[in-house]
Amino acid sequence: MIFNSFQFAIFFVLVLGAYWQLRWKGQNRLLLVMSYVFYGWWDWRFLGLLALSTGVDFLVARRLGRTDDGPHRKRLLWASMAVNLGILGFFKYFGFFADSLEASLSSVGVGWLAPSLGIVLPVGISFYTFQSMSYTIDVYRRELDPVEDFFDFALYVSYFPQLVAGPIERATRLVPQILSPRVRPRGEQISSGLALIAVGLVKKVAIADIAASVANDVFSRSGEASAIELIIGVYCFAIQIYGDFSGYSDMARGTSRLLGIELVENFKQPYFSPSITQFWRRWHISLSNWLRDYLYIPLGGNRKGPRRTYINLALTMLLGGLWHGAAWTFVVWGALQGLYLMVERRFGLDKVGSSRLAVVGRTLVTFH
Repeated sequence: MIFNSFQFAIFFVLVLGAYWQLRWKGQNRLLLVMSYVFYGWWDWRFLGLLALSTGVDFLVARRLGRTDDGPHRKRLLWASMAVNLGILGFFKYFGFFADSLEASLSSVGVGWLAPSLGIVLPVGISFYTFQSMSYTIDVYRRELDPVEDFFDFALYVSYFPQLVAGPIERATRLVPQILSPRVRPRGEQISSGLALIAVGLVKKVAIADIAASVANDVFSRSGEASAIELIIGVYCFAIQIYGDFSGYSDMARGTSRLLGIELVENFKQPYFSPSITQFWRRWHISLSNWLRDYLYIPLGGNRKGPRRTYINLALTMLLGGLWHGAAWTFVVWGALQGLYLMVERRFGLDKVGSSRLAVVGRTLVTFH
């Protein structure tokens, strides 16, 4: 963890105490400094990567906003994507691809030892890379004007409540809030913000951590566990990942609300979804929307016939699986999600009737 709960509480109280004594430009500068302190508390050496992504996309977007030359604009966009995906690919996927290549060559009798570079995966790199890339793409599409102040843009990329685990905020939503004076929260905003923090903390500590202890125990002795124990372990793991992830998102939203900035809702009771299609509209919503708008639709979406639609769904979910982790298990998981979505679309299973019994039945099937 970057901070333990006690350290973060002190950190946030100190930030909040000074924050509302400043004008909005001063608030932005304070949040930027505190965001870099927050991230650097884990390992200050990786602040350079965060700053590099920020600097590249700031400069590229400025150039995009000043030229109408189509080919030049495309080159600028590709330069931004090459830097961002290059950094992400090296730190997150180099070991995975190197080990996979070694195993593949070994299977055909070719001996090759993958280099061991001891690469450490920077925390939150997948989140802030996607967030920074979306800004450049939106400027390229002329859906957003470039941010003129570097430090304001740096705050957009590094904003600490959602920096390390989302939600992945779109520039069209977060940047206008950063560039405008904030109204001090009162009454309902304060109570709802504190409630989100409390609910998130309960999900994390009282639900996820307890479920994790059961799941970890079962999985550590999976070869000896009974069928019932394994089923309980799987259920507990499902509870754990939901409690961890949605709990963090709730705390991020509550924390940000007390700062006068609204973050998107990232989870809407996904385990009660009556179809896989609905599930992906309610689980990690900010990522699902990112994959839809910056991958699925540019690939053609559902505009080029059923065959192409199925291919686009499969590619999107495969890459979504790989985004979650650098392992073949995540690739297989992404492929399964793509298959489920294709089957639902092919047979119209994404449409759920109004019968309560049908909804309950479909929900149970979807969950399992």
